[in-house]
Amino acid sequence: MRSWSVVVPAKRLAVAKTRLRPLTGDREHAEATHRELVLALLADTVAAAVACPAVGAVVVVTDEPAAADVVRPLGARIVGDEPDRGLNPALEHGARTAPGTAVAALSSDLPALRPEELAAALGAAAGTARAFVADAHGTGTTLLTAVDTELLPRFGAGSAAAHLRGGAAALSGPWPGLIRDVDTEDDLRAALALGAGPRTTAVAGRLWSAD
Repeated sequence: MRSWSVVVPAKRLAVAKTRLRPLTGDREHAEATHRELVLALLADTVAAAVACPAVGAVVVVTDEPAAADVVRPLGARIVGDEPDRGLNPALEHGARTAPGTAVAALSSDLPALRPEELAAALGAAAGTARAFVADAHGTGTTLLTAVDTELLPRFGAGSAAAHLRGGAAALSGPWPGLIRDVDTEDDLRAALALGAGPRTTAVAGRLWSAD
């Protein structure tokens, strides 16, 4: 099995997951609660990637100390966001620092991801120079892979179409946790229904038990 390096971006908490703020914003200690939720999503994602048998290294690109503190004990390597010019430059920088010639960019908000799902998707991508997995809505991207070539990430609005136009092959399979990223409360509920990781499940339980 090919050994992959997986690059995960982690924004500064002050600007991360703003569409989840309606869920956390009306509560006491709203900012701390929002930070806790964002870090839980990241930690469950990184834990699944570290546990994936096809993954040899997980590189988290971040300038957020709290994010680094959460993922380092899980086995991730931290790389500073030296470009500091947004998501795609951060991923390119992370890919350049990652070991090996098989590199994947993975969204940081996949709390229901299973290691075996990621292994299956990476296995499907292994024979292709560049490939991607679209999100549950079919418009975004949760995984972008490159083998013996540049990553060329185009994450952002309409990224699935952008990656397709850029020559990446579209992959699909029985990977419900891999395609279920979390941007909204509805997304979070859908991830929990699939079986989210322990950190996200715990934070979400506290959120809704307080209602």
